[in-house]
Amino acid sequence: MPMNTQGRPTRIADNIATGGYAETTSGSKGLEQSEALIYERGSVEQCGVDLPEPKGTATRLGGLERKAELGMPGLSEPETMRHYVRLSRKNYAIDLGLYPLGSCTMKHNPRLNEKMARLPGFADVHPMQPASTVQGAYAVIGELAHWLMTLCGMPGVAMSPKAGAHGEFCGMMAIRAKLDADGLTHRRRVLVPESAHGTNPATAVQCGFTVDEIPADETGRVDMEAFKAKLGDDVAGIMLTNPNTCGLFERDIREIADLIHEAGGYFYCDGANFNAIVGRVRPGDLGVDAMHINLHKTFSTPHGGGGPGSGPTVLSDALAPFAPVPYVVLKDKHWELVEHEADAEGQPFGRMAAFHGQMGMFTRALTYMMSHGSDGLKQVAEDAVLNANYIQARLKHVMTPAFDGICMHEALFDDRFLKDTGVTTLDFAKAMIDEGYHPMTMYFPLVVHGAMLIEPTETESKSGLDRFIDTLEALSLAAKAGEVERFRAAPVHAPTRRLDETKAARQPVLRWTAPAAEEPVAAE
Repeated sequence: MPMNTQGRPTRIADNIATGGYAETTSGSKGLEQSEALIYERGSVEQCGVDLPEPKGTATRLGGLERKAELGMPGLSEPETMRHYVRLSRKNYAIDLGLYPLGSCTMKHNPRLNEKMARLPGFADVHPMQPASTVQGAYAVIGELAHWLMTLCGMPGVAMSPKAGAHGEFCGMMAIRAKLDADGLTHRRRVLVPESAHGTNPATAVQCGFTVDEIPADETGRVDMEAFKAKLGDDVAGIMLTNPNTCGLFERDIREIADLIHEAGGYFYCDGANFNAIVGRVRPGDLGVDAMHINLHKTFSTPHGGGGPGSGPTVLSDALAPFAPVPYVVLKDKHWELVEHEADAEGQPFGRMAAFHGQMGMFTRALTYMMSHGSDGLKQVAEDAVLNANYIQARLKHVMTPAFDGICMHEALFDDRFLKDTGVTTLDFAKAMIDEGYHPMTMYFPLVVHGAMLIEPTETESKSGLDRFIDTLEALSLAAKAGEVERFRAAPVHAPTRRLDETKAARQPVLRWTAPAAEEPVAAE
C-alpha cells in the first residue's frame, strides 16, 4: 500500500486554498461551521465564569496547591456549548446514514430500547442495593439469560462479561478450568484459523495457551487437511469464528466439532457474527462448547466510541459447571444473586467483574428480543444475509468479490478491480467520504489483499442500498476511467483533508502549544 503524500494540507482553510471548497471569508462551508481548536478559540487569560477568590485554600490543601497556571482556554458558556455541538455535527452516525463497517453490525437501535433502559428502576439501579429492592433488575437478567440459552441451544450462560473479548476470556477460562479439573494440564495448544477474529489468538495467550494457526483454503474457510494434521494430545481446543471474518459460513463446522472432541479438546466459537444466524441456527447443535454473544451487535445498540458493550458467554454441559460468579437464580418466586464461589453449584473458575454485568445493555437486548419475538429474530438473520448478497450481486460486475458463491451477512471484496488504476483501497475509501458515506472496513481480514468488507445489516431498505451501490459503482468506473487525482485528493468535501499519516506517525503532536511568533520580515 503506498504511503500518503507527505505534507498534505488538512485544515479547512487549506481546503479552501487548494480548491476543495469555494472560498469564503469565514472559512465555513454553507451551514457547516469552520471550527478551530478549543485552545485557539479560547484564551488562557480569560475565564467563562466569575468566581470569588477562594479563602483558606493553602491550609486545606496542605501545601499541595498548584504552583503554575493550568494553561486551559477560557470560553463563555455559549462558546463552549457551540464548540462541542459543532464537533458533534462532524461525526458520522447510524442515525445519519448507512454504516457499512464489516464485522461490526452497526444496525439501527430502536428508540424503544433506549426508553426502557432509561426507566428509573433500571437507569438508577445500584449494584450494592439489597436484593429485595432490585427484583425487577434480577428478573431482566434471568429472562435474558433464558433467551440466550434458548437461541443458542446451550444449558449455561455467564452474564457478567462486559464485552466480546471479555466473553472470549470467559469461555477460554472455562475450558482451562475443565481441563485442569480433569488433570489435563498438558493440553495448552489452541488452534486458531486465519479467518478468525483478531482477538481470538490474543485471548488464548492471555489464558495461558499457545496458539497454532490454521490456514484458509481457496474458498476462505478452514483448510480441513491442515486442521486434521494439527490435532494431537496437547490440543486444548479450537477458537473459530462462524460465520467467519470473510463473511462465510464454515461448511465443515460439524466435522470440526466432532474431530476436536474426539481429540479431547473443546470448541470455542466467536459469536460476534451471530447476527447472521440468530433464530436460524443454534450453535449448541453445531457442537459448540462456548460462545460469547455481543449484545451490542446482535441485539441492537451499535457499539463504538468506547462502549458500552456486553458479552455474555453460553456454555455446554461440559463447561457450564465452571461458569464464573455472580449469577442470578429464582427460588420460591424470589430472585437471588449467587456472589461467592463457595455458595455456587459446580466449580466456578472465579469472578470476571466487580459486579453483575452491564444493566443498560441487558435491558436494551431483552427489549429488542421481546419486541421482535422468535419469528422476528429469525427474520433479522434472513434480511441481513439477503442485504449483503444483494450488494455483492449488484457490484460484482465492477468490483471483485474475494470468494465465489453467496456470502452470509457481509460482502467481502478485494482490490483486483483497482489493478493498474493507480487507485488503492485507501483512496477508494476516502472518495466514499466525499460521497457522504462512511468507508467500509478496509484491509481486513488480512487473508484478502486490499480487502473491503461491507456489512449492511438487516435494517437498511432496498432504496437505501441501491443509492449506496450506485455510488460504489460510479466510483469503481471512475477509477477504471483513469480519474486517479480525484481519488488521491479525496476527501475534498470533508471538514478536513486526508492526514499526512507518515508525518503523524513519525512526528506525533500529543499536546497543543501556541505557535511561536513569526520573525518580522525586513523591509527591502
